[in-house]
Amino acid sequence: GHAFADTVYGGKPTEVDHSNVPTAVFSEPELGVIGLTEAQARERLAKVDIYKTSFRPMKATLSGRDTRIFMKLVVDGSTDRVAGCHIIGPDAGELIQLVGVAVKMGATKADFDATMAVHPTAAEELVTMREKAASYSRAGAE
Repeated sequence: GHAFADTVYGGKPTEVDHSNVPTAVFSEPELGVIGLTEAQARERLAKVDIYKTSFRPMKATLSGRDTRIFMKLVVDGSTDRVAGCHIIGPDAGELIQLVGVAVKMGATKADFDATMAVHPTAAEELVTMREKAASYSRAGAE
């Protein structure tokens, strides 16, 4: 929107960077994605680390609902840069918008780990995932 208006009406030609655009599907459950999928990362990167979590958010637990959230971080194992994030569950669109800023800026897994978690929130899981669910290299899974 801004790039179009700046280019057409503002006399300031502005290119749009279409890489790493956060995307949400406002379905039930809600979906939020940015960056590479696990499969894409395995095709494109020399080393890939995967972090996953699945949990009942506090607000679901307190209200007695069975709602769950799934989160996955796709990390370039060679650089530690977060190459993708995938969220399924309540508020996934809100969460992925914020992750989008970090991914666009080139945040690393270490940057996520060094961020203080806000408790109790679903988003705190993004900065508290410490165990790799999988690790791949061009030679195969480790």
